[in-house]
Parts: sequence; structure tokens; C-alpha cells
Amino acid sequence: MESSGTREQLLSKKPQATGSVAKKKNKPAGWQVVLVGFFLFYMFVPVISTYAFSIATRWDRTILPEGYTLEFYNTAVHASYFITTLRNSFILSLATVLVSIIIIVPTVYWVHTRLTNAKPLLEVLMILPFGIPTVVLALALVQVYKVPPLARSPFLLIGAVVIYSMPFMFRPVSNALQAIDVHTLTEAGQSLGANIYQVLIKVVIPNILPGILSGSLLVFATVFAEYTLTSLIVGARFKTFPLLLVEFTRINGNVAAAFSVISFTIAWLASILILWVGRRGNSASREAIQAR
Repeated sequence: MESSGTREQLLSKKPQATGSVAKKKNKPAGWQVVLVGFFLFYMFVPVISTYAFSIATRWDRTILPEGYTLEFYNTAVHASYFITTLRNSFILSLATVLVSIIIIVPTVYWVHTRLTNAKPLLEVLMILPFGIPTVVLALALVQVYKVPPLARSPFLLIGAVVIYSMPFMFRPVSNALQAIDVHTLTEAGQSLGANIYQVLIKVVIPNILPGILSGSLLVFATVFAEYTLTSLIVGARFKTFPLLLVEFTRINGNVAAAFSVISFTIAWLASILILWVGRRGNSASREAIQAR
């Protein structure tokens, strides 16, 4: 009787011991907390400093600003070409995202399913934009495409920024395709009578939508803040927000900081909007599948 009672007590104590061990394993180590804290400090201090400088009356003699004002934001908003440059930056960023999706998604899907031997070549091609300086790319395109309507036009600029930002769209889409069984999905769709385009649009894209959204966010943020290609290809003909920011950098640093804060905030809000639209699309597709 005593041995059976002792055995029951030991069995009853085992889950508690296991739970305590699990809590100890889940508890982060001290160096991990320090590392994450240092990373957050490194990332957020420049952003917070820019925000503070954009509202500081004077900040050159003390650790903290001597006063605060919103006058620099008022100057930035009422600056000439503010609305025009903001609109042009949105047009350029959204057009680049759309063209990148149209070009890259079908290409990567085709390489993953039909031209698997071309994967190494495609990987190399996607690295080239990182090795080509934007100045060289812009001057080369300007020299080659001299015929209207492409010569120094927004269309040429869109083509240039698509090349420049192509790796940011390629990598998330490629990783998303590798994470799913794209061959089985393609064969299942074709066995049900769908052609290759219907399989891509109705089957594959919904499954890799997180990768497409990630690539869209990276491309949008990169193109919205792009300066060199825009300055060399179109210049003042299609003035974007970074050109206005650099112009005020030479005039007033506080106003330039206000422009930087506005640009960062707009890119952040646009990213949230893209994520929200993607989640709504996923939930709608899931409800449609459940309804069927």
C-alpha cells in the first residue's frame, strides 16, 4: 500500500517538474535580452532623433532640444511642389510594385515548375542590381533610350527602378514558392481542367500572397525614398518627394528633417495599408472556400 501511494505521489509531481523545466527553457537568457535591447536602441534612436530635430527650435548646445515648435512642419506642408512631389512619389512607387509583380511572379513560377535548370542563372541575375551603381545604371539607360517617348521620361524611370528594386521582390516570392508544393498544386489544378494561367492566378498566387506582400512592402519603401535614379533620369520634369527633401537640406535642416519624418510616416502607413488589404484578401478567399 505504501509503495503504491508513493508511486502515485511521484506521478503527480512529474507534470509540475516538467512545467517548471519548460518555464526555465522558455525564459530568455540575459545576453539575449541585452542583444535585443541593443538592436532596438540602435534602430530607434536615429528615428527618434530625427523626430525630435524636426520640432526643435535649437539643438546644438544641450543634450535635449531647448524648445519645441511645429513651424517647420507648417513650412514643409506649404512648400511649393509638396503635393505634386508626394503624388509623383506615390505614382512611381505603386507603378513599380505593379510592374514588378507582373514580371517577377509569373517568371519565378515558370522557372520553379518548368525551367528548373535556369534557377542558378536567375539567382545570378537577381544579384546584379546590387553590384551595378545607380549612377551607372541611370547614365546607361539615358544614353541607350534616346528615342521619345522614353527619353528622360517617367516611363524610363519606372523601368529603371523596377530593375533596381527587382531583388527585393524576387527573394520573398521565390522563398514563398519554395515553401509550398507548387508542382502538386499545378498538377491538381490542371487535372481539374484549369490552364496554366488559371492555376497561377487562382491557386498559386493565393498560396504565395504573404511573399508577394513582403516584396511589395520592400519595393514600395525602396522606391518611395529613391533619389539618384530620379535625379539623373528625369530631374525636375518629374519631381519626387526625395528631390524636394534634398533641396531643403541645403536650405534648412529642420525643414528637411520634417520632410524625412513625413516620408517615413507615409511609407509606414502605406505598409500597414498593404498588409491590411492582404489580410482582408486572405480572409475573403478563406470564406469563399468554406462556403463552397
